[in-house]
Amino acid sequence: MKNLIRVAVLGLALAILSPVLRAAPPKSAGHAFQLTDLRKLVRLSDPQISPDGRKVALVVSHWDWKNDKSRPAIVLVDVTTGKRRTLTWKRKGIGNLQWSHDGSRLAFIAPDSATAKTSAAGAEKAASDKRPKPQVFVMPMNGGDPVPVTHAERGVAGYAWSPDDRRIAYVAEDPAPNARAASKHNGAFRVTSNNFLLRKPLGPWHLWVVASDGGKAIRLTHGKFSLNTDQQDHPPNPTWSADGKAIGFVRFPGPYWGPSFHSVADIVPSTGGKPRTLVPSQGVLGLRFAPGSNRYAYLRPRGGDQNNGNAVYVGHDGHDRDVTAAMARNINSYAWLPGRGSLLLTGDLGTDAVMWHLPLDGKARRLHLGDIQVRGPVSVSRNGEVAFLGSTPRHPDELYVMNVSKPAPRRLTDLNGFVDSLALGRVRAITWNGPDGFHEDGVLTYPVGFHAGRRYPLVLVIHGGPEGASGVGFSPLPQLLSAAGFLVFQPNYRGSINLGDAYQHAIYRDTGEGPGRDVMAGLAAVEKLGIVDTSRIGVSGWSYGGYMTAWLSSHYDVWRAAVAGAALTDWVMDYTIAYYQTGDTYFFGGSPWVAKYHDIWREQSPITHAQHVKAPTLIMGDVGDPNVPLVNSYEWYHALRDNGVKVEFYAYPADTHFPPDIVQQTDVMRRWVGWMKQYLR
Repeated sequence: MKNLIRVAVLGLALAILSPVLRAAPPKSAGHAFQLTDLRKLVRLSDPQISPDGRKVALVVSHWDWKNDKSRPAIVLVDVTTGKRRTLTWKRKGIGNLQWSHDGSRLAFIAPDSATAKTSAAGAEKAASDKRPKPQVFVMPMNGGDPVPVTHAERGVAGYAWSPDDRRIAYVAEDPAPNARAASKHNGAFRVTSNNFLLRKPLGPWHLWVVASDGGKAIRLTHGKFSLNTDQQDHPPNPTWSADGKAIGFVRFPGPYWGPSFHSVADIVPSTGGKPRTLVPSQGVLGLRFAPGSNRYAYLRPRGGDQNNGNAVYVGHDGHDRDVTAAMARNINSYAWLPGRGSLLLTGDLGTDAVMWHLPLDGKARRLHLGDIQVRGPVSVSRNGEVAFLGSTPRHPDELYVMNVSKPAPRRLTDLNGFVDSLALGRVRAITWNGPDGFHEDGVLTYPVGFHAGRRYPLVLVIHGGPEGASGVGFSPLPQLLSAAGFLVFQPNYRGSINLGDAYQHAIYRDTGEGPGRDVMAGLAAVEKLGIVDTSRIGVSGWSYGGYMTAWLSSHYDVWRAAVAGAALTDWVMDYTIAYYQTGDTYFFGGSPWVAKYHDIWREQSPITHAQHVKAPTLIMGDVGDPNVPLVNSYEWYHALRDNGVKVEFYAYPADTHFPPDIVQQTDVMRRWVGWMKQYLR
């Protein structure tokens, strides 16, 4: 679970008490945040600052409610004036923007209809194989249309410009191992590390090079290993050495995520040749050479322990060291700064999402950004200008820029400005002394129109992961619940990535009971404020938040309602049919099918304790979820129903971990809030 896929989406993550409120209410507020406002939220992603620091390209997506589609476009923003210019129209699936080093061209990945044509050898392909495949497009910045420079039959996953901008290295998928037999109507395949929803095997992904203006591609790697897996959070971009003579990449054992924890880093001559291992230590992700240097950096669980946070390692000539060892906490992302002697880091610190400047020969220094919460990786220009996305407790994501030498962020966009006119619930951080000596934290959102002296129903919204964290940045679901008159508590618990390695590691062999005690200690701290109606408390969450909901509702009789979204309820089944496999074993130390570990997997599965649930429960999930297969929810539904618990179960026809479209996302939120209103008001 090191790549944090189980973190809930759409902002679900969509004692000593801190008295500080993070933002004052607006001077003139309109209506409270409503379901119809979800479709107005503009989504920003992948900000990339130009090499000269004068422009930022990013993807801006609007929802088309009528057609239930996302409408993305690449937008260019002037750093000085904030003026915007749209560069693409009616193009779907845009992502992974990259400037050429001279700033004259912008590349991106998007589906290309030309690769949807069925070849003669593949006349029996499934309809899904006939869809346009993602390719690398290059767009001249002095005018002209984007042109595809790759033509990979099965699509491209990641890429990188060469230092001289003449070539592009990219990662493309090989044919499936059974492709020939499948073309003759025999689609049987060998089960290995795949999830149970797979309908055909995957081929490995390998490295190719092509001229940046297109042409014949040259293949650089071969074998059963893979440069990508089926469930990566981020594109597996290769990285060029400073002289352009070699290309580094992360090598996975195969195309499935299950054994991906054994990844290492290799390097291969850019003109062809045998790869050699650059980093033999396992768990490598995010390999990047420093600009103008053969020094490299990468993310890896600290000390190789998968239950620790990700550290940043820097290496040269085979000598690697953890430059974030003194921080002893998870690092979400990093970027090289000009001069090759320092890094910019992002991560969670308590309930804040922050940024640090780290000289390689010094100590990390937090950059104080006011109430701005940093989201996602940052982009750095040659002159130290930094572009990033950020939100505040009262405002969704916008584009910000600053110079790392004088970190005073300046907001360049106001794409979600309509939120400023709404009446929002106040947001504050709250801390408490939890069990086992941990000092813990979470986020409390007050009801819209809160009045001191009154007591309000309370809803817990528990983050996923478990290696995630709830912070004070803008989050739609808590605001929807706040608008409905609820206090909303988002507790962090052991396994969360915001309080250091010791806290994150504490979930090892304690996936339910320990986190449950953490949450209950947080609940007690909130109740001490004297604003909670203790007879009306609900618990909810998605993904691991759904697991925590199932665990808490089967162990504590204080809940009057529960919402379990995409809930993991049976660890043994999850290991057996989801794509995690090896990932789940790191929580317990070994396989649930080995006698030594047999009992702990079952004891910490909520399904074992389902007969104790009393709270009316709403269950939701996607039918094709490979992350937490819906079989978990079917088990939970039947266990509760057969024990006389009021339960309803809604399944969404999507093959994702959370519905990807705005209509069904809105329906999830509507049912979630509605269930709490039905039983807590």
